[in-house]
Amino acid sequence: MNHHHDNVLLPLAEYEILFVLAFVLSLVAYSSAALVSSRRRKPWPLFRIVCWGIGTFCAMVAIIGPLAHRAHGDFVAHMWSHWLLAMLAPLLMAMAKPVALLLQMVPTHWAQHLFLLLKSWPLRFLRHPATAVLLHTGGLWIVYTTPFYAAMYENTALYLFVHLHMFLAGYLFTAVILAIEPMPNRPSFTLRIAALITASAAHAVLAKYIYAHPPKTIPVEQAKAGAMVMYYSGDVIDIILMIILFAQWYRANRPRALPFAADARKRELF
Repeated sequence: MNHHHDNVLLPLAEYEILFVLAFVLSLVAYSSAALVSSRRRKPWPLFRIVCWGIGTFCAMVAIIGPLAHRAHGDFVAHMWSHWLLAMLAPLLMAMAKPVALLLQMVPTHWAQHLFLLLKSWPLRFLRHPATAVLLHTGGLWIVYTTPFYAAMYENTALYLFVHLHMFLAGYLFTAVILAIEPMPNRPSFTLRIAALITASAAHAVLAKYIYAHPPKTIPVEQAKAGAMVMYYSGDVIDIILMIILFAQWYRANRPRALPFAADARKRELF
């Protein structure tokens, strides 16, 4: 039995202009901050500006336009949308280091206050790898193994909440795993690699569960195809994160006797 959600498309269309505005504003704000920072202090890398721009575009495509509209009645399209919004866009935007840019752009006394805020216990709890894994993967299990998936396509507010949570949880998880932002009490490499393996396993098991036990509102073949997209596309992001993590580890543990080792430690990696 196929599921139709035409009744939710009309109210969602009213929000699309707000999403477009939010994405455009985020792109303008980041680009402006990079320009101001480059003029006042040191040039902000073009690579990071490009990452923010492409990441913003990926998030926008996942929520607005043909793919987003098709996702209302096609589980495969929904999974591609999920991958863009909760995995690829967060990876690219985390690579853009918005927190570091903000700290570099604002006056010194403001930067000190912001850094103290990062050290507060609520934010320390939020950016702990275990919390990030739970928010990122736990939310997915709730959406796809309960009536939540069907319900969000019948309720505009719930639809918006779920997609906002997917993006924010994905960004938090990626930022915590990469740990490239200025971060007091940075999690160890061992803890971050354990968190990544745990999240990757939970994501893969969920994809297999969907394949074996399709939600009632989704046609069986569509559910199986969507589960395969979820499984293999998730592996792509996990492999990228794994490569970055081990590159960080190698850089940090490179013997000092090797040529250029000291200079390499000073250069920014990712």
